[in-house]
Amino acid sequence: MAKLNVEVVTPERRLVQAQADEVIVPGADGLFGVRPGHTAFLSLLQAGQLTVKTGTKDEQYFVAGGFVEAGPQVVRVLADAAEAVSGIDVAATKKRIGELEEKLKAFEPADSRGDELRGRLAVERKRLEVAGKK
Repeated sequence: MAKLNVEVVTPERRLVQAQADEVIVPGADGLFGVRPGHTAFLSLLQAGQLTVKTGTKDEQYFVAGGFVEAGPQVVRVLADAAEAVSGIDVAATKKRIGELEEKLKAFEPADSRGDELRGRLAVERKRLEVAGKK
């Protein structure tokens, strides 16, 4: 049976280089699956869980946005940040969420100066949600 060549990279490192039967990706418009023979496709990533399936084994990763390029034989994920779900430090994530919420109190909801903090907070909340699925 044909396999996909899967690669997940961040600006700092290559996290995954493997062969798989299917990859489930958190695309900008929602989850989508890629199997061998998939039509060429390029999508933005939203923060969420990326699943790499090989046989009966599933490996989960958290991706914090970026791009994905899928094709008949390859899935290449260029993530802003990524980590194995099993390696997520829940306590540290909760601490970051608290710190970001505290910093946001200095800004009115309509104040665009808080947009970056709101974006980081959304990613941290999604990281915590994904960690709860493990």
